[in-house]
Amino acid sequence: MTDHTTDPATEAFVAHRNLLFTIAYEMLASAADAEDVLQETWLRWIEVDLERVSDRRAYLVRITTRQSLNRLRAVKRRREAYVGQWLPEPLLTTPDVAEDVELAESVSMALMLVLETLSPTERAVFVLREVFDIGYDEIAAAVGKSPAAVRQIAHRARRHVSARRPRKAVSPSDARAVVESFRRALETRDPQGLLDVLAPDVVLVSDGGGVKRTALRPVVGAGKLVRFYLGGSAKTGATITCEPTLVNGSPALVLHLDGEIDGVMGLRVEEGRITGVYYVRNPEKLTRVGTETPLTLR
Repeated sequence: MTDHTTDPATEAFVAHRNLLFTIAYEMLASAADAEDVLQETWLRWIEVDLERVSDRRAYLVRITTRQSLNRLRAVKRRREAYVGQWLPEPLLTTPDVAEDVELAESVSMALMLVLETLSPTERAVFVLREVFDIGYDEIAAAVGKSPAAVRQIAHRARRHVSARRPRKAVSPSDARAVVESFRRALETRDPQGLLDVLAPDVVLVSDGGGVKRTALRPVVGAGKLVRFYLGGSAKTGATITCEPTLVNGSPALVLHLDGEIDGVMGLRVEEGRITGVYYVRNPEKLTRVGTETPLTLR
C-alpha cells in the first residue's frame, strides 16, 4: 500500500507557494529569478525545525524576502548594463487576476516600472506592506531593520510611488474594448484607427535585450508611435496578427509576424485610450507566454 501522506514542511511550502512566487516576482520582475528564489527558499525551509515555528506562512515569507533582496541587489547591477530599455518579464495570467483590482494593479507593467526606481530595501518594504498588507514587525524581521525604521522606509517608498503611479485604469471590460480596436488597427495597418485609440501623449517602451531590434529610448506621442510601428512592419512586409490575452493582470496582445511570435505587448488603458505600450521582444522573457501563471495576495 502506497503512503500518500506529505511531510509538514512540504505541505506548508506547497500551500503557500503561489504567494511566495508572487512576492518574489513583484520584487524581482522576473519569473526566472522568482523561481530561483523559491528553490533557495525551499532548501532553507527543509532545514528549519518546525517545532519552533509558530507561524509557518510568516517564516516562509521571511525567507523568500531575504532571498529576493539578495538577488535583487545582484540583478540591479546587471540591469545597469542592459542594452536598451528594460521591461519586466511578462506573465500570462488567469482571468481572476484581472478581476482582483488590487492584485492586477500591483503586477501591472506600469507599476512594476515605478518599483524599479526604488532601492532594494524600499521595494521589499513597499511590496510587503502596500501590496500584501504584512505587519511592520514581520517586515522588520524579513529585511533586518527595526519596526520604526521600516515605518519610515514605508512612508518614503509610498510617497515616491504615489508621485509616479499611473492614473487610475479603466475596468477590464472597457480595457478589452479599447485593446480590440487597437488590435484591428494594427492588423490592418490602419494609421487613423491607431490614432483614434492612442492617447496623444502615449509612451512606448520596447525591450529587445540587445537580441531583437527595438527603440533604444521611449517613443513619446501617438504620431511617432504609429510611424515607428507601421514604418517598421512595412519594411519587412510581414503579416501582422495579434492574439488577445491577459498579461500581468491586464488585457494585452501577443504579436505574430508571418505566424511567428514576435513579442508581447502590454497595454495601459486610461480614460478610454491607450496611454502606455510595453513591448517585450527579448526572447529570454517570452518563455511563459504559453502557460498561465497563478498569482495571489494570500
